Amino acid sequence: MNNVFEQAVSRSSQQAFATNKVIKNTYLLLSATLVFSGLMAMLSLYLAVPLWTYTASLIVAMLLGMFVLPRTAESSAGLGVIFAITGLMGFGLGAVISLYLQLPNGPQTVALALGGTGVIFLGLSGYALSSRRDFSFMGGFIFAGMMVMMVAVLANLFLQIPALQLAIASGFILVMSGFILFQTSQMIHGGETNYIHATYGLYLSIFNIFISLLQILGIFGDD
Repeated sequence: MNNVFEQAVSRSSQQAFATNKVIKNTYLLLSATLVFSGLMAMLSLYLAVPLWTYTASLIVAMLLGMFVLPRTAESSAGLGVIFAITGLMGFGLGAVISLYLQLPNGPQTVALALGGTGVIFLGLSGYALSSRRDFSFMGGFIFAGMMVMMVAVLANLFLQIPALQLAIASGFILVMSGFILFQTSQMIHGGETNYIHATYGLYLSIFNIFISLLQILGIFGDD
């Protein structure tokens, strides 16, 4: 009986250690990729790259994320891939930031979007970590929300309605906020055991929240 109890305690300790390791590695890697992405954005600003760089960088980054990262995430090569993805996205983001900086109240808009993104991420991630609630039930809602957002984005390519753009940006913030809760919960409860995959998901959420906040603040600021 004692052996069974000891084995159960040992398994529980091993699972807790593995979970804490995934969480620690994820946030360390996420911090590193955010810093690298920021440096690439600064380089993009310095070079004054054209706006089409944003679209081109996103396309290449998404292709790497869909076809290369899944094959390398279990090896050290995955680290190089995740830095390539986040570096590309940061480099493209610099072109967007440059555009906003040229507009009235542009620096304030960028600063508010950056600060708002930080508050949203830290607040949601901190809540999920401290409460340790299981948010796995949100997976279906997040998937459905992304499908709705994609349809709305395609529709607005033709309609070009500011109100719809505002709704899309707000919707992306809600969906990405839900994904932060979901992804953090997955790490806590063992649903996600690969810190490179976890980093990729959280980085995309932060990136999309920042872009959406820029759009919302720009619309309200008549930019």
